[in-house]
Formats: sequence, C-alpha cells, structure tokens
Amino acid sequence: MAGHATITPRTTTEEQECIVSTRPFVPPERFDDPAAALARVQEIYDGSIRHLRESLQRFVEGETPSHVRACYPFVRVQTETFARADTRLSYGFVEGPGTYETTLTRPDLFARYYLEQFRLLLKNHGQHNVQLEVGLSSQPIPIHFSFAEHDHIEGSMSAERRAMMRDVFDLPNLAAMDDGIANGTCDPAPGEALPLSLFTGPRVDYSLQRLRHYTGTSPEHFQKFVLFTNYQFYIDEFVRLGHAIMSREPSSDEDRYVAFVEPGNLITRRAGQEARPGESLGAPPLRLPQMPGYHLVREDGSGISMVNIGVGPANAKTITDHVAVLRPHAWLMLGHCAGLRNTQQLGDYVLAHGYVREDHVLDEDLPLWVPIPALAEVQVAIEGAVAEVTQLTGHDLKRVLRTGTVASTDNRNWELLPQRTPERRFSQSRAVALDMESATIAANGFRFRVPYGTLLCVSDKPLHGEIKLPGMANQFYRDRVDQHLRIGIRALELLRALGVDRLHSRKLRSFAEVAFQ
Repeated sequence: MAGHATITPRTTTEEQECIVSTRPFVPPERFDDPAAALARVQEIYDGSIRHLRESLQRFVEGETPSHVRACYPFVRVQTETFARADTRLSYGFVEGPGTYETTLTRPDLFARYYLEQFRLLLKNHGQHNVQLEVGLSSQPIPIHFSFAEHDHIEGSMSAERRAMMRDVFDLPNLAAMDDGIANGTCDPAPGEALPLSLFTGPRVDYSLQRLRHYTGTSPEHFQKFVLFTNYQFYIDEFVRLGHAIMSREPSSDEDRYVAFVEPGNLITRRAGQEARPGESLGAPPLRLPQMPGYHLVREDGSGISMVNIGVGPANAKTITDHVAVLRPHAWLMLGHCAGLRNTQQLGDYVLAHGYVREDHVLDEDLPLWVPIPALAEVQVAIEGAVAEVTQLTGHDLKRVLRTGTVASTDNRNWELLPQRTPERRFSQSRAVALDMESATIAANGFRFRVPYGTLLCVSDKPLHGEIKLPGMANQFYRDRVDQHLRIGIRALELLRALGVDRLHSRKLRSFAEVAFQ
C-alpha cells in the first residue's frame, strides 16, 4: 500500500557508532512507495547537512567543539529470490538473493533519478514483498561537501584555524571514493552488503566539486545528453546557437529549451521568460576554467551540455570520470582527427565503430583486452543525423562519411616516431583516423555504463603530406564546424526521441551488476 512505512529493528553496529557522535538516532524505515522513500532520504540528508553547517558556523566564529560528524542516508534492498518482473531493462533490479545497499547524496539534485530507480526496484521486486529500507549510514559526510554553492569560508579563517578543521570535522577520505564498483573489482567481505549503485555518496560529492572547478558551472545545470569537443571553434558555434535559440520564443512543442548557461553560471532565459531567484548571482569568470561547460537546458534535464575538454586523453578521462556521476543518457565526442587513408578528403567524417587504445590513461581501470563495442542505437542515430544535415543518402553519403576504427594516442608527435612504426600499427588495426581523446571517452562510457559514440572530422592527412597550415586550417574550420556541430546535436535529439529504456543497453552490464542505472 502506497506510503506505508514500518520501523525495522535492523541497525548495524557501525550505524550506532556513527549516530552516537552526531545527531539523535534515526531508525531505518521500510517503504513500498518510492516517493515516500525519497522524502525520507531528503529528510535525513537535510538534517545531516544542517548539523554540519551549524557546527561549522560556530567553528568559524571561534568556538572549538568536540569532533562533529554527520552521515549520509542509505537505501537498502533485501531479496531472497532471483525472480523479477521485467528482464528487458538494463537497470532497476538486483541480480539475486542478498542484501544490497548504497549511500545517497544531494537528493535535491538527483530527485528525479532516485525516484525512477526506487520505482523500478519496487516494480521488479515488490511482488516478492521487497521494500526499500532507508536510514542513516555510518559513512561520514566530509565537511567540504556540506558547503553551499557560494560558501567561501577559507578567507574568513586564519591558517591555524583552517588546520584545526581536521581535528573537528571529517575531511574527504579517498579510500571511500575509489571506482572499485565501476571497475568490477569491488569484493565485499562476508556479511557486508552488495553495492546497489556504481557510485557511493562520497564519490558523487567529490565529482560534483570537481565539475564546478573544471567546467565553471554548477552540476545542476548539466543535462542528460553531453557533447565533448577538443576545439574552441565548436564551443563558439554552440554559444552562438544557444543565444540564437534564447532570442526567439518557442515555435513548436519540440522546441523546449528554456535557458542557456555559460561558465560562471551566467544564465540566459528564453525570450518571454523571467529570470528565477538566485540566477542574478551568475557572472562571467575573470578567466575561463580548464574545461569550460555550456548547457542548453530543458525543464526535464534532457537538454544538451557541451564541454571543451582541450587536447589529450588525460583531460578526456578527468572530465568523464566526473560527468559520469550525473548518469547522463549518452555522450558523444565531436572533434578533429588525422585521416589515415589516402582516399579521405579534408572535411570528411569518421564514425568510429572500434577503437585502438594507445592513450594509456585507463590501462589500470579497464584492461586493454576488454573490447569497446560500437553501440547500435548510437551508431544509427549518428549516421541518420549526418544524412539529415548533409542531405546525402546512399552512395553519396559514403563519399563524406566513413565508418571504421579510430586510434587514440597520448603522443601528440606520433609522426616523429622512427622506422614508420605507427604507420605499420595503424595498417594492421585497419584504423582510418587518429586522435587523442575518442578512445578514452568511449572506454570510460563503457566503464561507467554511459552510452557513447564518436564522430570525427578529418582536418589533416600527415601520412600523405597534408598537414595543417594556418590558412588552410582557418578555411577548414569555417566550412565544417557549423555542420559538424549540428550533426552532433541532431544525433542527441534522435537518441532522446528513442527513449531511455532502449538507449541504456544490457550489453553494458557486467555479470553482477548494480541496480541503479
């Protein structure tokens, strides 16, 4: 019955120890209504954050309290059967008998996401009397993760006072933030709960902080469909397009973008719409962040975000490590590449259907023997978008679009390696294009169960004597960037229309997979 909650006597020793040093005991409760379970998560989280902020304020004012601790809420599922209602989805269920648990954070930001995961868990297991158990975990919330958006306490304390914080508050503990669950290396001890999601509360909070730092925008502005690029030209065109959309009133039901957000949380509302409370706090930054982010926002969060990741696989891994906690529905790489075949022309497109991983940044997390497959839904959407934007079909489309293997390297000057060894490897792998980021973004999509794809544009052919020259490059950028970006946006719109349940494929699941998407 909806909304029913019963107090369960099950409370672990760790939970009791955590509660003793923090707030009054919060007994776990069981729910068969996802909305009621979410409300309980919100209540516990808000209480923990309020406790930390009030204690921090007293500390800033000069009081030195004893050690202060507040903990994350948890959600737990227990089942005694392998049976479930629906086997078609790739998420929203547990694999079999056992106890599954995860800590949760920022229910204000993830409310829609949590509600859907709760709903599916109850739908798939509710007929076997499975309920959601919500309570206060033993995992401390680091004090830094309790700061509000515009809190800057460091400037109001001396260096000595700041050094005392570690004696009073819990600081981020990297041991609680590793990616063992996503990497498939997490091995709970006997009696411990199995993971319910890829990311724990501390891991999510860590990435939310990093996203602010690297992109210059708040995580709440990120949309569920993401474009990555390695050139500012694409960002310039995305900004131009975003402002053009905002300058006109919506023309159809499908035209649902309501705001455009730039670094510094600078928000431009759609024509005819008033600014919302707090939006005036946004301002252009004095200098752009390392990987600036821009967001074409829809009310339901299904708009498009675009990030200039710059050059190199390290940046590609860094940003996707953090965007992944937002559980996007798809991300695509749009960038330039070296064409490796003599039949290619500058400006041709390459749709990756395989990757040669010579980027090295993920070797410890995802072994090289793991294949990174092309995802049918994404491939079809990208090819359809190319055909739609270029107005080419059939054999004519093949003249400008080649499907093949993309090699990614961490050596920007690979052309200078001796004895033509790169050329031999590319030939053996059947690679048709080379860049520095695409394989990393695809591999991290595979690793974090985020649908991925790559559409590159040939900007030079170094193996055939066609290298980038200033005048040639400028002309190439003018001719191709607008079209390439429109293809990427259209591909994401096609994926959005496809539906989330078809987009999140079971092929990305491991044998013992977590329940949350």
